[in-house]
Amino acid sequence: MSQHYRSLDVVVYGATGFTGTLVAEYLARSGPRELRWALAGRNLKKLEAVREALPKDSGVPAPSLIEADATDPASLAKMAAQTQVVLTTVGPYMAYGEPLVAACVEQATDYVDLTGEPPFVDMIAAKYHEEARRKGVRIIPCCGFDSIPHDMGVLYTMNKLKPTGAATVEGFVSARGTFSGGTLHSALGIMKGAGGIMAKYRRMESEGIREGARRIRYAPLRVRFEKRIKGWTAPLMTIDPEVVLRSAQVLPEYGPDFRYAHYARTKSAVTIGVMGIGLGALVGLAKFSATRALLGKIKSPGDGPSAEERAKGWFKVRFIGESDGRVVQTQVTGGDPGYTDTAKMISESALSLAFDRDKLAPHVGLATPASGIGNVLFDRLERAGIHFSEIS
Repeated sequence: MSQHYRSLDVVVYGATGFTGTLVAEYLARSGPRELRWALAGRNLKKLEAVREALPKDSGVPAPSLIEADATDPASLAKMAAQTQVVLTTVGPYMAYGEPLVAACVEQATDYVDLTGEPPFVDMIAAKYHEEARRKGVRIIPCCGFDSIPHDMGVLYTMNKLKPTGAATVEGFVSARGTFSGGTLHSALGIMKGAGGIMAKYRRMESEGIREGARRIRYAPLRVRFEKRIKGWTAPLMTIDPEVVLRSAQVLPEYGPDFRYAHYARTKSAVTIGVMGIGLGALVGLAKFSATRALLGKIKSPGDGPSAEERAKGWFKVRFIGESDGRVVQTQVTGGDPGYTDTAKMISESALSLAFDRDKLAPHVGLATPASGIGNVLFDRLERAGIHFSEIS
């Protein structure tokens, strides 16, 4: 990052949206007392209302306000130039994300977001990685439930496994939570291109990626009963395995031949069947603009679950890592995955970039939580109530 003075540590862009408001509340309650931060968005009156509602007894200074709009590149550049890190919750990212990435790279400002959209990550990797790398800037997407528990969970597992030969890790996700309007609209965009995601997985399973003498690929997926986790497993085609493989490409500690498979865990085979039918129907409907528009009316962007609903949420991700005849089992656990704990994850990611620069993993450019932030994030997440543990 450029060494010229920045007046702010973190800017929360999209602070008037549902998740952005949760991020602002978390930072106001749990951020460091020396935090210099701002709330940013299109409407100053709405930003003032968010600031007024923030907790004021934690000792964290009140944020300043910045007016910035995704359709106004000059306002984004001005915002990015003031801060060490921009944290953005403004999605769908394929629709609104690129101008902010461009502004952050131009201004040598680190960036974190909450995207779960593979086409967006592929696009910004292709267009901005090399310039960001030259400038020493970290562009780190997927810093919420997509994909911190999974990416950091695999890093934690590999720290325990320490492979010297071929290694395979399988992740098994169990969760309870509700969704917001913003999540719905992003998901519909992803489902529109579900066929391409499946084709990419098959290519990465058969061909993988070569990094010198190393090979990184997906492990074969299959529906099965896995006795070690006492549950049925179904392939989970989210962005998370892509993020894990991006980490594996640049982290040699994952071994010379690394494979990863990602699953949903359920209690019964019947549940898997119901899930498959429901998801297939949604993917089919999302392919057509008319039915996609109807699905989008279920919830509007900005709508989200109540505090009572979020309080009932939880997640657990189990990992089984195998290498050299050894087996390591680990898990990551937390509360409401989509919102309460996602706000914690992205906030602590941004704070790591702002306050832990001498401890960060060395990789810059388009990076992942594991490769761009690294082990320093474990302590922050633990203090926030997101737990990593080895299972004997």
